[in-house]
Amino acid sequence: MPVSISPMTMADLDEVLVIENESFATPWSRASFLYELLENRRAVYLVAKEEGHVVGYIGMWAIFDEGHITNLAVHPRYRRRGIATLLLQELVHEAKRRGIAHLTLEVRRSNLGAQLLYTKHGFVTKGIRRGYYRDNDEDALIMWKSPL
Repeated sequence: MPVSISPMTMADLDEVLVIENESFATPWSRASFLYELLENRRAVYLVAKEEGHVVGYIGMWAIFDEGHITNLAVHPRYRRRGIATLLLQELVHEAKRRGIAHLTLEVRRSNLGAQLLYTKHGFVTKGIRRGYYRDNDEDALIMWKSPL
C-alpha cells in the first residue's frame, strides 16, 4: 500500500503519541506536541500514513536559514520499509521551500540505525553533546547537512 506524507494535524496526535511512546525512552508528552502544533510558529511536523493510519512522523523547527530536526520515528511494525527516508526527503524538500540552507539534529551515540540513515542522506557528525540524554546520560552526536 502506498504511503502518503502530509502535515501533522490534531487528528493525528493519538497515533503519533503511540509511536512516540514505543520509540523513545523519554517520549514527548501530549502537551509538548500540542504546543508544537498550536503555538510554535516555527514548527513543521509531517506524518506518514498508510491506509489512513499514521505510521511515522518527523518534526523540525525552522529558525532563519536553519532547520533543527526535533524528532523522527516510525511505528515498529512499519520499520525497514523506507518510511523514515520518505519523511526525511519530504522534510528536506519543505526546508528548501522555506529557504532553509542547513539542517541539524542530535542523535544518540548508540542509535547506529539512525546515524546510518542520516549519513546516507548527507548528514555529517560535527560535534558531541556530552550527557545530552537525561534518562541515561548518553552522549548525542550533533549532525549537520549543509548546504541543502
